[in-house]
This record gives sequence, C-alpha cells and structure tokens, in this order.
Amino acid sequence: MYTDETEIRVRYEETDQMGVVYYSNYLIWFEVGRAEYIRSLGTSYKEFERHGVHIVVAEAYCKYEFPARYDDLIIIRTNLSEIGNRSMKYTYTVLRKADRKLLASGYTTHVFVGKNGKPVKIPKWVLRYIKKKN
Repeated sequence: MYTDETEIRVRYEETDQMGVVYYSNYLIWFEVGRAEYIRSLGTSYKEFERHGVHIVVAEAYCKYEFPARYDDLIIIRTNLSEIGNRSMKYTYTVLRKADRKLLASGYTTHVFVGKNGKPVKIPKWVLRYIKKKN
C-alpha cells in the first residue's frame, strides 16, 4: 500500500514544562498525516463534505515509544491499511527525522456517514482516488 510522509516541527505549545510533547498531540499529528495522505491522492476532506460525506473516528490507538521534544523535526508516515464497505483504517508511524528514532505508532478507524450521521458506503469516487496510488 501507498505510504505518505509528512514532516512537521514540534512547536513549543505542544510540549509540557519538561519540553516533552504532551501525549494527545500524537493523535493530532495522526490527523495531520491523514489529511496530507488524502491530499496526496488528489482530493481533500473538504471535497468529501461537498459531496455530503463525513468521516468520523470510530477508534484510535497510539503506542508511545520515545518522547518527541520541542523543535524536533518529525516525520509522520501514514498509510491506508484496511478498506471496508463503510470504513477505513489508517496506520501511522512517527519518527524523529534526525536519527529515524521511532517515537510512536498507532492507528485510527473511520466510518463514512451521511449528513444525517448514519453510516454510508464509501463512495465509488473515493475508491477511485485510492486506487490511483495503490
């Protein structure tokens, strides 16, 4: 499967008093990686919403291996690991760029829903974008 890499720098506001990244920021970074992954396919969440489709998080998991610190350059590797009829699962690896040290890994599972909040099948046009890269 296709893997996208997004590079970001740890901002001061993402750290605690010891200069270590606060744990919830990793889930935010997963979202950044996922949004960039979708952009790399040639579409965006905004485009999904224009078509009346929303993607909600059904499950999130993160395993912390080593702390990221203020001003580190990090790489978020994102890949689409599973596609169901109504859901997708993304996996993530967060690395420190300088030495490729594994900082965290995890996944998120997303369900496609319509404007009424009820699950819908993944639209065929979305699957076409995915197939272009995979």
